[in-house]
Order: sequence, then C-alpha cells, then structure tokens
Amino acid sequence: MSRHIETICVQGGYTPANGEPRQIPIIQSTTFKYDTSEDMGKLFDLEASGYFYTRLQNPTNDYVAAKIAQMEGGTAAMLTSSGQAASFFSVFNLASAGDHIVSSSTIYGGTYNLFAVTMKRMGIEFTFVTPDCSDEELEAAFRPNTKAVFGETIANPALTVLDIERFAKAAHAHGVPLIIDNTFATPVNCRPIEWGADIVIHSTTKYMDGHGAGVGGCIVDSGKFDWMAHAETFPGLCTPDESYHGITYATKFGNAGAFITKATAQLMRDFGSIQSPQNAFLLNLGLESLHLRMARHCANGLAVAKFLSAHDQVDWVNYPDLPGDKYHALAQKYLPNGSCGVVSFGVKGGRKAAENFMKHLRVAAIETHVADARTCCLHPASATHRQMNDEELRKCGISPELVRFSCGIENAEDLIADIDQALAANR
Repeated sequence: MSRHIETICVQGGYTPANGEPRQIPIIQSTTFKYDTSEDMGKLFDLEASGYFYTRLQNPTNDYVAAKIAQMEGGTAAMLTSSGQAASFFSVFNLASAGDHIVSSSTIYGGTYNLFAVTMKRMGIEFTFVTPDCSDEELEAAFRPNTKAVFGETIANPALTVLDIERFAKAAHAHGVPLIIDNTFATPVNCRPIEWGADIVIHSTTKYMDGHGAGVGGCIVDSGKFDWMAHAETFPGLCTPDESYHGITYATKFGNAGAFITKATAQLMRDFGSIQSPQNAFLLNLGLESLHLRMARHCANGLAVAKFLSAHDQVDWVNYPDLPGDKYHALAQKYLPNGSCGVVSFGVKGGRKAAENFMKHLRVAAIETHVADARTCCLHPASATHRQMNDEELRKCGISPELVRFSCGIENAEDLIADIDQALAANR
C-alpha cells in the first residue's frame, strides 16, 4: 500500500512482529554469533542476508536506512558516519584514478574541498559548472571518462536551486548517473528521484536528526540506473570483484541493489565509515517529527527573509521562497511546499559589519552547524569556506558580507526581534 511521506517518517523502515519492540531496537554490538562456519561463510559470499560485523552493517542502521529509502522513493540505502562520508562513497563507488566527475560549483565548502583537493590527489578530476550554466556549457563539461554528475537540491550556503531535470537529462545523455545531495530540502520538500536523479545523499546531521545530537550520512539508490547498459563505463559494478569472491554486483543484485551492495562490500569494508547504532537510533527519533519540523523551519525562514529584505542594514537576501528571488521559479517547481529554513543575506558594511552583527545575537547561536531545531548563524567566509580563495568563494556564491542564518523552530517574532537588535549595532 502506498503511504504518504508523513506516515513513512513515523512508521517506515521497521515493522515489529508480534511481541517485538515498538521502537527500533539499538543493536549495540560489534559482532554476531553463528552456529557454524558454513553459516557465516554464506554471509561473506553474499549468499544469505544477515550480519557478522558492525563495521559493515548493523540491524539498527539498516532499519533507519530502509526508512530513508522509502522516504526518497529508492530501492536501497546505507547509513554512513557523516555527510562527508556519504559524498565520498557516492562518488568513489563509481570513479577511480583517471576518471572524471562533473559537479555543480555551488556546493557545500567541505564537499568542494573533498572533490577539488582530496579526491584530486586520488587521481579523480572534477569539472565545476555553475548551476545557471547554459546547455552548451554543461555539455562541454563532459569527457569520455566522466562517471557521474553531482549537485545539491538547495546549495549550502548560496541557496541556489538546481534544475534537477536539466542536469539529469545531460547526465543520462552521456550514460552516467546524477547524484543529488538533498540535505537542505529533505524528502519532505523534494524527492529528486522523481525528477530524474539516480543517487540521493544526505548529511543526516542536519534536518533529519534536527537536534544536534548525532553526526551521520545516508546514500539512497533509486534503482533506476541500468548499470549493465553502460558496462564499459562502470567495470566496478559490471565485472567480477576479485576482492569479494568474484561477484559481479550488477548481475547478482540488479539495478535495485548493485550500487549499495558494492558500497557496503567494498567501501564500508575498507574504510569503516559506519554510523554508530546509537546515532542511528537518535536519527530515527528525528525522522519521526521531520515532516512537522520542516513546515515550521520554512515558515520561519520566509518570515525572516521578508523582514531582512526590507531592512536598511541589509544589502541583499537569498531565499528561494521569497518572491523575486533568482531561484523562485525553480523553487516553485521542485519545492512547492517550501524549501528550507536557511536564509543567506549580506550585511551592509562588509565583513566587519557581518561579524559585528553576529556578536550581538542573543537567540541565534554562532555555530558550525545548520538545519537544527535551534536557530544558529555562521559567517562562511571565515568558517566553513575559509580554505577557499576569493575566486573560489565567488564561484560558490560566497561573499565577505554573507551571513548564513538557519531558522530553527522557535517563534518567528523572537527571531526577527533578535536580528533587528543585532543589526542596530551597526548603525
């Protein structure tokens, strides 16, 4: 039976049998017992389902991953230790030294550094294109060795909205999947798979957890990309894996399970970036109220954006739901029920004025965090994006005066009053 997103948030992923716990149990164990070596051998050969070591998989994690897969409309999912791990795994599961990825340039600063610096040292090249690039510019970014296209539904902190359908069409024309980071929108406000995305990732640390309690990430496979139709492009999925008993993932597990099984059997095995069962449990508690919280985050975001747009100490405001915003039309298409609670704006007077504004906040806290039940604020140029030079900052939509204001679920009037008195300090 098809269920609405609200019901999936509360009940998806785990259905207790008669007499079993109503809440997802925390399986806080590193290992699992079996009666015979043959029983365990079947697990190692992927001939049977089960668990043998939490570094690869854990039942608590799998219950929560299954819920997120249902929320996104995917066929399989896995939890990771962080959103950064999810970004890395999603790309590295497809690309290796000598390969190439096309990525939107307006992505989270940590992801940009992962791609442009760390993965470049691993021999993987990235071409960054603006989300507003022309079709010709997007086409020119592809190479014969391109393995995927990467973008964010709503960019952090530039708040650009990606035209998912357009980027999916370009990716598929070149026989590669589209990977979308859907952290800011969450599946409550946008389900990228419905618009052509093939892989969806999240930093579950943000809205999904929602309470600053546990770091984590998630990867969801749509199950729609035909790996064997592009076997020459994806040998890791379409030829025998000699490091794992010669299994060919695409033939053994099909489109629905190949990507996540490979990421688990290869990458999680070797990197061990597993989310702890305790964090997965906390994440599930957050998911149960996600549909309620997102509505409040969006309402507060719009109220704050409208206030800022009329304030004499503010140069500009970026918020996709704000009429007149550059990305308002795309937001109406992909995010008709609201985008997120994050508002970016420029304080008149530049960097010093922005820093002075933040010093005077009393309700909003200065944190290296975003998308939380409690309102928080950040100056990206001196924090999350400080590793970038001015040119790189501009490409990511960051400027010295930019403040990222993440509206929580408090009363909107209190947030506006706090902003007003902090801006008054610059007069």
